[in-house]
Amino acid sequence: MGISDNGFAYDQTDPGAVLRNGKEILLQAFNWESHKHDWWRNLERKVPDIAKSGFTSAWLPPATHSFAPEGYTPQNLYSLNSSYGSEHLLKALLQKMKQYKVRAMADIVINHRVGTTQGHGGMYNRYDGIPLSWDERAVTSCTGGLGNRSTGDNFHGFPNIDHTQHFVRNDITAWLQWLRNTVGFQDFRFDFAKGYSAKFVKEYIEGAKPVFSVGEYWDSCNYKGCRLDYNQDNHRQQIVNWIDGTGQLSTAFDFTTKGILQEAVKGELWRLRDPQGKPPGVMGWWPSRAVTFIDNHDTGSTQAHWPFPSNCIMEGYAYILTHPGIPTVFYDHFYDWGGSFHDQIVKLIDIRKNQEIHSRSPIRIMEAQPNLYAAIIGENVSMKMGDGSWCPAGRDWTLATSGHRYAVWKK
Repeated sequence: MGISDNGFAYDQTDPGAVLRNGKEILLQAFNWESHKHDWWRNLERKVPDIAKSGFTSAWLPPATHSFAPEGYTPQNLYSLNSSYGSEHLLKALLQKMKQYKVRAMADIVINHRVGTTQGHGGMYNRYDGIPLSWDERAVTSCTGGLGNRSTGDNFHGFPNIDHTQHFVRNDITAWLQWLRNTVGFQDFRFDFAKGYSAKFVKEYIEGAKPVFSVGEYWDSCNYKGCRLDYNQDNHRQQIVNWIDGTGQLSTAFDFTTKGILQEAVKGELWRLRDPQGKPPGVMGWWPSRAVTFIDNHDTGSTQAHWPFPSNCIMEGYAYILTHPGIPTVFYDHFYDWGGSFHDQIVKLIDIRKNQEIHSRSPIRIMEAQPNLYAAIIGENVSMKMGDGSWCPAGRDWTLATSGHRYAVWKK
């Protein structure tokens, strides 16, 4: 058994224990440029603050050897010397995190892998001379290998791993067990989860037994031209189907909520209530499996593929940190945008923890107008966003925190 920072005992071999608890608050502890900045040392210095701020898990960038410095084109999976720092520095960081009871989340990149030598068709689809020395059978036929067709979307430009092969799955499971039991990672984040069937994620979780898992199932929201549709049920259903495919063992990033929320804060807060009166993202259907976020290394940072409006960041955090689901804070907002953002986010985390909001907390949406959104979460927290006037009825509410276009009350 282990003890989390909130005193909850979780079974280290039961992937469902933390999901039942529902008290997770995650930190994405890097951005797209982190490999340039002696990252493991930088994070080690911040571990006491990460713990004190209330985070239960910190998602680290891919820690294994990679063709590109960001870590998302892996080659030698058993080498822990990366552009983020040496194996020695990584293990010092993981030890510090363990000391402060913050779980380390490994970024698991197993959809594609860069070969070492040319094989079938003259492509780099063999892995000679390194651990997991697969041949072309490990690569899907649709990306130049001799394996079967992909069970998901192709990640173009690289050999995609064929997870239908038993030897591939056995090797990946053994590697994940090594990360979990020898290296010291406790949680997993599955990169590009659209690239292979969710049933394989189920098998890997059952084999390696991470404390917590989250998948990146990133699909485009539904738009009419440039305008986001009000109804995103099809989008959230696809994410829900993926979670189901993992045997409900993994959570998933709530891209539906992100897509809706970043349009809502532009004066369309009516979007934050679906036709059934619930939150409109995965959070509204399956909050215990919905990992909410504002931005990440792909959507924000220097890539900025789908950024949240920069003048509404704290409004966004006021929403996800007071609502059901499992909230994630992005490194840039917490550490690079100035002390005011850091302190405002910590205040919201304090309220979440002290008022015992969890992933399944009930929610009543009181208002959802163009410039006003208001909700009561659980029994003891209420919040509003936007320029409209609103406060909770009754004398026992006190203002807990407020900022630009948001306010939060507690009992």
